[in-house]
Amino acid sequence: MIIRSTGMPDLFIHRWPGAGQPVLYINGATFPSGLSVGYPFGGRSWADDLQAAGFDVWSFDFAGFGGSGRYSEMSAPAVAGPPLGRAPVASAQIAAVVERIRRERGGARVHLVAHSWGTIAAGRFASECPDDVARLVFFGPIARRDAGSRPLRIGAWREVTVADQLKRFVEDVPAGHPAVLLEPALAFWGPAYLASDHGARERTPPSVRIPGGPQADIVAAHVGEIGYDPGRVRASTLIVRGAWDRLCGNADAAWLLSKLGSQEKADVIVPAATHLMHLECGREGLFKATTDWLRKGKS
Repeated sequence: MIIRSTGMPDLFIHRWPGAGQPVLYINGATFPSGLSVGYPFGGRSWADDLQAAGFDVWSFDFAGFGGSGRYSEMSAPAVAGPPLGRAPVASAQIAAVVERIRRERGGARVHLVAHSWGTIAAGRFASECPDDVARLVFFGPIARRDAGSRPLRIGAWREVTVADQLKRFVEDVPAGHPAVLLEPALAFWGPAYLASDHGARERTPPSVRIPGGPQADIVAAHVGEIGYDPGRVRASTLIVRGAWDRLCGNADAAWLLSKLGSQEKADVIVPAATHLMHLECGREGLFKATTDWLRKGKS
């Protein structure tokens, strides 16, 4: 399914149909929804799990990722312009997808499940369009930190190799602990990641070109400038995070919980898991926490 809109690249949407409440998954900074909520291990993805729980499951790829269209600027040198796809633009893309879901579902409000940088875009959307949102799950959310100011030297886009991803995926696992990735060497995930960008294998080394906006938003948040006002988020919100998640540690979760305008909010920690636990053995804890939270909601 494709959304076409003037002034915006085409957005690719995937759906796992169900009779229950609609759930929209919002991906993080470096890989599309098909490699996160839609990626199957042992024949079962997170989307499959949510569908089996009765939900009507949707995901989409932000512009510049996966099956969605690319910004025209991604064909120009990375230094030629500002980072592409920052939170205001990403929030508008969420709005377009939510509008489509609500139209298909007779106006039903939509649960949002967002990962990492996606929580900034989802938080912005939830603060601007509260009547569209049922409940929120922030998986490994990015919080504001006060690390001091520094200039943002991030290009319009950047390129990420499979080796870059693997290094990032395992760096928070304590030394000597057995691997927690369900594919420790990314034997299948890695080729699928390269296949998400038709130009990836033409580069040396093979790499996926992605918008620079998500990275810019994360850097900005860590120097005190998060891309939305959590106090304007009214939807019931769950923070779920791995015990080894350095991007969302105890202080980060505590700050976000204290700032959210939600009357109902909670923080769940999954043991022996990192920022990427949807790709890890600990994913069952993530799945259960998410499903339990969303089931508390009403149409």
